[in-house]
Amino acid sequence: MKWEDLQTSENIEDRRGNDQYADAGGGPRLGGSGHLGLGTVIVLGLIGYMTGINPAVLIGGAEMINGMRNGGGGQVAQPRQEAPRGHTGQPGDQMGKFVAKILGSNEEVWSQVLPAQKNIRFTPPKLVMFDGETQSGCGAAESAMGPFYCPLDQKIYLDTSFFRDMKDKFGGGGDFAYAYVISHEMGHHIENQLGVLPKVQRAQAHAGSRAQANALSVRVELMADCLAGVWAHNGNQQRQFLEEGDLEKAVATAQAIGDDRLQKASRGFAVPDSFTHGSAAQRVQWLLKGLQTGQIDACDTFSQR
Repeated sequence: MKWEDLQTSENIEDRRGNDQYADAGGGPRLGGSGHLGLGTVIVLGLIGYMTGINPAVLIGGAEMINGMRNGGGGQVAQPRQEAPRGHTGQPGDQMGKFVAKILGSNEEVWSQVLPAQKNIRFTPPKLVMFDGETQSGCGAAESAMGPFYCPLDQKIYLDTSFFRDMKDKFGGGGDFAYAYVISHEMGHHIENQLGVLPKVQRAQAHAGSRAQANALSVRVELMADCLAGVWAHNGNQQRQFLEEGDLEKAVATAQAIGDDRLQKASRGFAVPDSFTHGSAAQRVQWLLKGLQTGQIDACDTFSQR
């Protein structure tokens, strides 16, 4: 991927190497309405152990969706204390520059595509880079959660050690695969601007079963995959950044993080009703749909199969 000449974003909040964040918020809170339960965390840990990759890859707000469900008297998770801000602007290291370029490319694309296709003004999110753990508007953020988007503060949270794990432990990686991860999280921000996330919150609050709530989460995640493809389609038309092999790497990443692949790796079988992000085939299908069409309307996972 030829990313060096892409537009650079200034909407980076770099909290890496700042020890004060380790104590901000007092760590994760398990079992509350805003976080996954202890049993689920244990299962996710086993998946990570078996596959060698963070099982919450591209969850893009799975905990956020759980936290925003107010049905049954639950409360939206809030941080125990507000963490101070990190350095804002373009980081000086190579990985930080890469993240700023991919975020900048997304900003360039969505500032044009969102108004043109949906008549909505694009408001860029901030991307927080951190080491280990930090505090988000949705509660504690840890490396073990994988990259995610928090709609309460409209920020993307990313520990870039995740990219190293993709390459070293899972046999994946590559610049375009990493760009896909970031763009998937931007996809959740686009969903938020389109009003999709609040609608899902209300629908999940009234879901008749966990399986129904999970199915809605799958649709949210697949739509974000498709929107990442929309970015790549339009961004490549503008900047011609794709190189031979890039698409294959992104497809391989989408396949690797399908719920069925992760569940089979951890326990030998898959339970579709428990899927929250979609199967390998579904993730590839929707990524390619966005790549091929470049159209937001093609990403309506709630009315299409």
